[in-house]
Amino acid sequence: MTSTTPRVRARLDTDRLLAVLRGRRELLRSRLTEWVAIPSVAGMTEHVDDVRRSADWLARACSETGFPEVAVHATGGSSAVIARWPAEDPDAPMVLVYSHHDVRAAKAEEWSVTSPFQPLYRDGRLYGRGASDAKAQVLAHLFSITALREVSGGTPPVSLVLLIEGEEELGSPGLESLIDEQLAGLRPDAVVFSDTLQWRAGEPAICTSVRGMLPIHLEVHGTEKDVHSGAVSGPAPNAGLVLAELLARLQGEDGRILLPGFSDDVPEPTPERRAELAALGYTDEDWLQRTRTRAIRGEEGWSVLERLWERPALEIVGLLTGDPTGMPRAVIPSSASADLSIRTVPGQSIHRVARQMRDFVAQHADPELEYVVEISEDTAQEGYRTPPSHCLDALDAAVRAVHGVDEAGRMGNAGGGPAELLARRFDAPVVFFGTGLPEDHWHDSDESVDLDVVVRGAAVLALLWDGLAETGTP
Repeated sequence: MTSTTPRVRARLDTDRLLAVLRGRRELLRSRLTEWVAIPSVAGMTEHVDDVRRSADWLARACSETGFPEVAVHATGGSSAVIARWPAEDPDAPMVLVYSHHDVRAAKAEEWSVTSPFQPLYRDGRLYGRGASDAKAQVLAHLFSITALREVSGGTPPVSLVLLIEGEEELGSPGLESLIDEQLAGLRPDAVVFSDTLQWRAGEPAICTSVRGMLPIHLEVHGTEKDVHSGAVSGPAPNAGLVLAELLARLQGEDGRILLPGFSDDVPEPTPERRAELAALGYTDEDWLQRTRTRAIRGEEGWSVLERLWERPALEIVGLLTGDPTGMPRAVIPSSASADLSIRTVPGQSIHRVARQMRDFVAQHADPELEYVVEISEDTAQEGYRTPPSHCLDALDAAVRAVHGVDEAGRMGNAGGGPAELLARRFDAPVVFFGTGLPEDHWHDSDESVDLDVVVRGAAVLALLWDGLAETGTP
C-alpha cells in the first residue's frame, strides 16, 4: 500500500546485525545440511514424496522463525509453501518474497566432493544439490528475520509473504494457478525475487534483469527404421546429419541467431547499461576459472558480460541419435532429436520467437522426411528488467551498508524465472537479490554455496525490510 506519512525508525546497527548473523553461522550450516539432504528433485515420480518432505521441512522452519500463518499447498505433482507475517503497523509496506525449494536431478557419478544429497562442509562451502539453487537463498530470508528481531527487539517492520514453490526447475507450470487459488487479491508493494546470482564475493553488484527462456524439442525421422549402413550407406537419408545441418543453420559464424526476424525485437543496451557492466571487475582468466567453461564464445561485437546478460543466446542442451549406450550396431539411425534453449532478452516475445522457430523448420524441412517441433510455450518465461523503484533504492542502500562501499555495481542474470509473471500478476516491481555465485555450479556436479555470502545476504535483507519500513513505498 502507499504511505503518505514518512515513518521514523531507529536504523539497525549494521555491525551488530552482522555479528548476530555470524554468531548463527553454525546453525545456518546445520539447518541447510538438513534441508539439502532431502532430495526434492522436480518432475520425477520417485521424488514426489521427497518434494513434499522438503516443503514440510520449510513450513516447520517458517513456523519456528515466527511466521504466524504457514501452509503447504499441492501444485500438480509438487508442493509449495506460503507463509505470511502481517506487520503490526497496518500502513507498513507489503513485500512478496519468491523463491523455490525444488532441485535439478544430479548424476552422482559425476560428483567428486560428495554425493549430491549427502551434504559436506569444506573450506567455508556447503556442497550438495540445491545448496545454492535455491535453499540457501530461502534460509537467508528466515535468518534475516531472526537477526532483525534480535537486534530491534520487535517483529518484522514490513508485512511479508513468502511464496516458495516446488516446480521452478520445470518452468513453474502450476505457479499461476497457485496465485489464483491462494493469493488472489494480494497487492504487494514489491516482489523480492531470490533465485539469482551475485557477481563476486566481496564485490557487490545488484541484479536488475533476467533473460527469458523458451524450451524447444526438435526431431527428424529419416529412414523408416534403423538400417544396416553397409546395405544402404550413401543414398539413404541420415537423420543425424539432417538434424545437424538444420541446427547449423540456426547460428551464423559471428554468433548471431539466424531465425528470420529474430533480431528485430532485440533492443540494444543503452550506453548507461554498457557502462555499468564494463565497470564490473571482469577478466577472461577469472571468468574461465570460476565457471569451468574452458573457452569464450558467442556473438561478436559484444563484451562477455553483454553477451551474458544483454544479448539473446541459443543453446543445445540435449542431442541424441544412433546408439548412445551399449555396443554399436553399425546402422543408419532412423531418427535424431535435439533439445534447445533459447534465452531471450527483455523486449522480446517468447511467443513470437516460437512462431519464428516453427517457420524456420518448415522453410528448411526436406519434404520427403518427417519433422517434429515441440515448443513448451506454457512453461516458457519472458525476460524482465527491474524498473526504477523505491524498493530498488532501498536494496542499493542495504547492499552498500553491509559491504561498506560507496557504490554497488549492476549486473544481470543469464538465466530466467517467473519474474515477468509475478510483476504482471501482482502489478508490482520485481527486485532481485540472491546469494549464489557463478562458481557455485548450479545444475552441475559439486554444487556448493559460500556460507559467508549467505550471512551477508541475510544482513542485506534485514536492512532492506528496515529501510522500506522507514520510508514507506511511494
